[in-house]
Amino acid sequence: MKKDDMTIEKLFDTEKTTAKEYLAQYTYPWQALPHIGEMVKALGENLPEGEYEKRGEDIWVHRTASVAPTATLKGPLILEKDVEVRPGAFIRGNVLVGKGSVVGNSTELKNVIIFDSVQVPHYNYVGDSILGYKSHMGASSLTSNVKSDKTLVKVHCEDGDIETGLKKFGAVLGDYVEVGCGSVLNPGTVVGSHSNIYPLSSVRGCVNKNSIYKKGGVIVEKEER
Repeated sequence: MKKDDMTIEKLFDTEKTTAKEYLAQYTYPWQALPHIGEMVKALGENLPEGEYEKRGEDIWVHRTASVAPTATLKGPLILEKDVEVRPGAFIRGNVLVGKGSVVGNSTELKNVIIFDSVQVPHYNYVGDSILGYKSHMGASSLTSNVKSDKTLVKVHCEDGDIETGLKKFGAVLGDYVEVGCGSVLNPGTVVGSHSNIYPLSSVRGCVNKNSIYKKGGVIVEKEER
């Protein structure tokens, strides 16, 4: 994947997120990570009171959202229309969960933008990341958001590295990405839209759109049907 393919415009349909105007300020998605909390607060203050219930400080929950009693919610946080938060979920703040999305049992979210209709349904960890429209993370798949040597995260492109200036950056999934069960998305991973990650993969770097990431890091282009 080249640098030009990693832009917000190429990875996402921003009509599928309430963060559309916020993301429009940036070229690359990881540039949006440092100020997600501020964005959530600003959006929350302008949400219609008839549609959203405010729970504690800086937590807004749409009245159609379903939140299990054993889920833990910390702000800033917005749960939009028809979101489902299942038992044991831990949402740690600086989180926007888009319409119709599922936050599963024992799933943990921190500093993320979740587009509409995203599923993180079983034992997932997603931190310092952005998940595009209708992306799906299989059971126990997760984002690793800090390098083991604690250095700043780089994005590795075909035409050179991009310095993000971030110590914490998990992954970016384009629209319709499918991540197989038990996979690890290492810091700075970017996956193009309509791509699939095989189960039990350890993904580093970038995956082009319409591709399949197989075991051993082999990447093949999807066949047209």
